[in-house]
Amino acid sequence: MNRTEKQEAIQTYNGMFAGSNSVVVCGYKGLTVEDMNAFRAELRKEGGKFTVTKNTLAKLASKDTDYEGLNDLFSGPTGIVYSEDAVAAAKVAYNFAKTNDNLVILGGGLGDKVLDVAGVEALAKLPSLDEVRGTLVGLIQAPATKIARVLQAPAQQMVNVTKAYGEKG
Repeated sequence: MNRTEKQEAIQTYNGMFAGSNSVVVCGYKGLTVEDMNAFRAELRKEGGKFTVTKNTLAKLASKDTDYEGLNDLFSGPTGIVYSEDAVAAAKVAYNFAKTNDNLVILGGGLGDKVLDVAGVEALAKLPSLDEVRGTLVGLIQAPATKIARVLQAPAQQMVNVTKAYGEKG
C-alpha cells in the first residue's frame, strides 16, 4: 500500500467515524467468507456496514473524532461495524456474535462515550428507533380512543332507549 492509498484509507475511515452515531469494534478471526457475507447482509438490512480495518490507519483516522478512545481495541484482525442508527450496529453485531463464536465484540463507542463489551450488549438490547416511535404513537392514540368511546357511550344509550320506546308503542 503506497502513501496515497494510505491517505485515502485514512480519509475513508475518518468519514466513517464522522458519519456514524455508533461504532462497534469486532474481532473476526476464523470467520468464513460465507459467514462474513451473511453478517454484512444482515447489517445492510438495518442500514449498517462492516469494514475490515488496517489498525494503524484506523488509529490515525480516529484522531480528533468522538471515537479516539477506541484506539486500544485495534489490535489483531479487527473490523468496524457502524451505522447512523445508534442501536442498529450494536444490535446486529451482538445477535450475530451470539450465533457465531468467531465474531467477538471487543468494545465500541456511542458518540464520545467508549463502551466496553457489556455496554455494547446493553445498547444492543435497547429498542430500535422504529419500535420507540411505534410505542409513542400507541401511547398518544390510546387516550384519544378512550375519550371517543366515553363520549360515544351516552349517545349510544340514548339511541337504545329511544329505539326501545319506539318498539314498545
